[in-house]
Amino acid sequence: MPEITGYNFIGGQRSAIGSRTVKSVDARTGKDLPFAFHQATLEEIDSAALAAAAAYPVYRSLSAARRAEFLDAIADQLDALGDDFVAQVCQETALPTARILGERGRTSGQMRLFAKLLRRGDFYGARIDRALPDRQPLPRPDLRQYRIGLGPVAVFGASNFPLAFSTAGGDTAAALAAGCPVVFKAHSGHMATAEHVANAVIQAAEQTGMPAGVFNMIYGSGVGEALVKHASIQAVGFTGSLMGGRALCDMAAARDQPIPVFAEMSSINPVILLTHALKVRAASIANELCASVIQGCGQFCTSPGLVLGIRSSEFSAFKLRLAAVLADQPAQTMLNAGTLRSYEQGLARLHAHPGINHLAGNSQQGTEAQPQLFAADVQLLLEQDEILQEEVFGPTTIVVEVESEAQLTAALNSLHGQLTATLIGENEDFEHFGELTTLLEHKVGRILFNGYPTGVEVCDAMVHGGPYPATSDARGTSVGTLAIDRFMRPVCLQNYPESLLPDALKDANPLNIMRLVDGVSTRDKI
Repeated sequence: MPEITGYNFIGGQRSAIGSRTVKSVDARTGKDLPFAFHQATLEEIDSAALAAAAAYPVYRSLSAARRAEFLDAIADQLDALGDDFVAQVCQETALPTARILGERGRTSGQMRLFAKLLRRGDFYGARIDRALPDRQPLPRPDLRQYRIGLGPVAVFGASNFPLAFSTAGGDTAAALAAGCPVVFKAHSGHMATAEHVANAVIQAAEQTGMPAGVFNMIYGSGVGEALVKHASIQAVGFTGSLMGGRALCDMAAARDQPIPVFAEMSSINPVILLTHALKVRAASIANELCASVIQGCGQFCTSPGLVLGIRSSEFSAFKLRLAAVLADQPAQTMLNAGTLRSYEQGLARLHAHPGINHLAGNSQQGTEAQPQLFAADVQLLLEQDEILQEEVFGPTTIVVEVESEAQLTAALNSLHGQLTATLIGENEDFEHFGELTTLLEHKVGRILFNGYPTGVEVCDAMVHGGPYPATSDARGTSVGTLAIDRFMRPVCLQNYPESLLPDALKDANPLNIMRLVDGVSTRDKI
């Protein structure tokens, strides 16, 4: 594995213009690691964005097969990162080895998934309306639409997924698949990890003959504004806090040429416990829910932060069981000191609120996060008190008891947008509460039946998005092949000769050969 240089990656070269450096930290001890990373200067930010802009016309003109070859090569390079790399990631994040091994596989797997999408070809969204020269009163020209990449994309690394949502993560994979060069802002919590992964991406780019500026990476704090405001950047991908995401959205909107920001920001992922389920399996639900709340120290964007149930003796017994199970859970080390401070601040707000009671969990102190359980008055939801709308990032959840089915509906209607919502029930419940699906479809991006939201499958059908504030744009997803849509736009070509059409729009393309019915194409009949 190459030694850490701490240099920025710009246009296929290493750069260290400024003298200011920042240190990577051992997540468990809080001590500095022996690596210094060079804070990107304004000149380097400009160079990185211009390098991406120079690469764009070359890279987007490559065939989908060539871009797929690049993504597959990145996947191979990621899989080749060995035990010393895994140990490095664990040191920077305090995440266990098994988690990092799984995340490495997910990261290479999503690169290969996008490569398959590129080879399939349907991502172009080709639409063809052939000429109708004899149409009256006016003839119709030949019109053909497909989609192209927006241009250079700025991607911000996430703290909680050092591989799958970071340097070569989902946003980077989707942008590269779309034909968009990337300028990546490394997260300060795992900069050594970022450098190793960036090396893998650059090696893959060189191996497959990609333009030099197809991938760039910069380090440092306070560099985001200059990057987002750079005229060459055409879109932004972000996973992080609501405050951070809103700031980027505001910056992007204030530009002379506003650009889209696709930000995943805040979600409390409600879990709704239905009547019959609690009657037959309350104990197992408590155990399973507790496992989801504490998984990864609660540092998942899909961690269940709110649990709702209708008042009953079964729900009361469930709360006691959940409190007992959660009280037995050990403390865990969080990703970094900043994440722990945020968790402590969130707990302090809950403890101080008169409408919220603490049910279980050891006092929060020291350097590790203690799992916690709270109960809140349903009126806080009905009145849309922000205390129950705000995500507490860590191993804690809040139980809310509603008085009736009508009040459950009202409480769910009061929620802001979410990534997920979960329904736990039996067949009798789903028949009785069928209208909840329609309600939740307006609130969330993914609805689960008898599952738990932690754990996101990377596949064609996945939606990892949702109405604001879960994301800044509910029309997209940051996981799954639909993520490519965020970084593409439609272009229509009118009356183009076949020889000048892109392959995606040619009549000879197998995807565009349409069965004729009575001399009219199927598409024209529709």
